[in-house]
Amino acid sequence: MPPRKLVVGSGQRTHPLVWIAAIICVFLALAVIIAGVCVFVGYLVIHPRVPALTVTDAHLDRLDFSQAGVMDVKMTVYIRAENHNIKAHASFSDTSLTMSFHEIEIAKLVAYPFDVSKNSSIDFNYVVESSSIPLGSRDMDFVDRSLKEDKIKFDLKGSSRTQWRIPILGSVKLWCHLNCELRFHPSNSSYIHSYCSSKSK
Repeated sequence: MPPRKLVVGSGQRTHPLVWIAAIICVFLALAVIIAGVCVFVGYLVIHPRVPALTVTDAHLDRLDFSQAGVMDVKMTVYIRAENHNIKAHASFSDTSLTMSFHEIEIAKLVAYPFDVSKNSSIDFNYVVESSSIPLGSRDMDFVDRSLKEDKIKFDLKGSSRTQWRIPILGSVKLWCHLNCELRFHPSNSSYIHSYCSSKSK
């Protein structure tokens, strides 16, 4: 027996299953459109901002370099966790940053999970102190040149997982990444301020 056709010959009524399927498709399309409009309006009204990590200041507490090619470094780095959302708390977790000199790892900067209130920030003071760092001839030349130019740089790289709940939009999770160069004047240990943040410029 041949299969039953949903639409019978020309001029005859459409099968009820076709109408039911069409109605379901219309409702689904309306739901998608309404959801899209709600998200768009919610974004315009709330204007959510991604929480960020920013280096606000630093100080080169000690820099010793011997002719034997051994370097000792101690510095203080001030990092601010920022949450500029006025209607949502933010949480930071898995925060791990690496301080290095000329691709030589000096120290790890980590933090336990923490929360930042709405439209607020928290400051962290990291004391970075290395054990004696043996340098190769290439690195020794780099340090010697940096001292003569009175400008030395260190790299700070890492990330933190952020999460915040926004009305209408729901929970949002993103990674914020730091990739900065910290520059100092060895002669007076002062920090040469520059933009260093996970935020877009």
